[in-house]
Amino acid sequence: MENTRQNERTRPSEVVRTEARALLELAIRLDGPMATPFARAVELVAEAAGRGNRVIALGMGKSGLIARKISATLCSTGTAAYFLHPAEALHGDLGMVAAGDVVVALSASGETEEVLALLPVLTRLGCKVIGLCGAKESTLAQASVVFLDVSVGAEAGALMLAPTASTTVMLALGDALALEVSRQRGFAATDFADLHPGGRLGRRLARVETLMHTGEAMPQVAADTVMTQVIHEMSHKRLGMTTVMGDGGRLLGVISDGDLRRLLERDGPNALTHSASEIMNANPVTIAPSAFAGEALALMEERKITSLIVVGADGDAVGVVHLHDLWVSAG
Repeated sequence: MENTRQNERTRPSEVVRTEARALLELAIRLDGPMATPFARAVELVAEAAGRGNRVIALGMGKSGLIARKISATLCSTGTAAYFLHPAEALHGDLGMVAAGDVVVALSASGETEEVLALLPVLTRLGCKVIGLCGAKESTLAQASVVFLDVSVGAEAGALMLAPTASTTVMLALGDALALEVSRQRGFAATDFADLHPGGRLGRRLARVETLMHTGEAMPQVAADTVMTQVIHEMSHKRLGMTTVMGDGGRLLGVISDGDLRRLLERDGPNALTHSASEIMNANPVTIAPSAFAGEALALMEERKITSLIVVGADGDAVGVVHLHDLWVSAG
């Protein structure tokens, strides 16, 4: 009953503070005594990835769940990785491991039986083991090529029994490892886009060229087009603007709904006597076909416009991308 009452008095905010303190202590170690072993761990992973080997993350229980997340983060940032369940590995799944792979082994105590049972086999296979555990004198720490200290002062909660702060520290250290490896390997936004074609991230990283209106769907008029035809083109294509084109697809300018309103306010009944070249904006905002949807959206918001003209390397207009297309794709 006393334990139950203690548990009831534990504030949720204190759970978060306990984990935050553990993360701060980890950050201090990374800037201090753990800087060298962490750099060595990054080197091992980067070298393995560079020669076509993979990273194997393994652990039991809650540590196993964190190992799954670490392997997923590595994969999404350009480093081939997968999770290996230690118990399943002991019953045949070791066939997934190849000579030269790097193993990231997680165990808060460093004495998890199923993890330790794999160490002799992994050594025979020529795998380098990076041990994430909380005891430098543990079997796992001593058997690892690199030991990364994930010790915590206390787990969260009155009972301090469930893995909480320790798994949070493991998770953060795994993220740091994956992101530093990706940085050193030159992993760029373009690579990230290729690996994330679906979901919200994928939509934000969609290329403008996959979203733009081209061909007959792109509003365009010639420089000498009269205003009645300009208005018809803008109304028909429903993008609130039209490009003004010269010979061979050369972009001359753009006419927007705002340009039309200002023209009507200024010239009234005489507004329709003008040609497209007389009222167009000769310095339109443009974007490259290879730009990301998120980049295009940010540019539109910055310039307070609703459309961008997509211009190829030769300076010719190849399409138009509208704000609505980007809200759907990058929102």
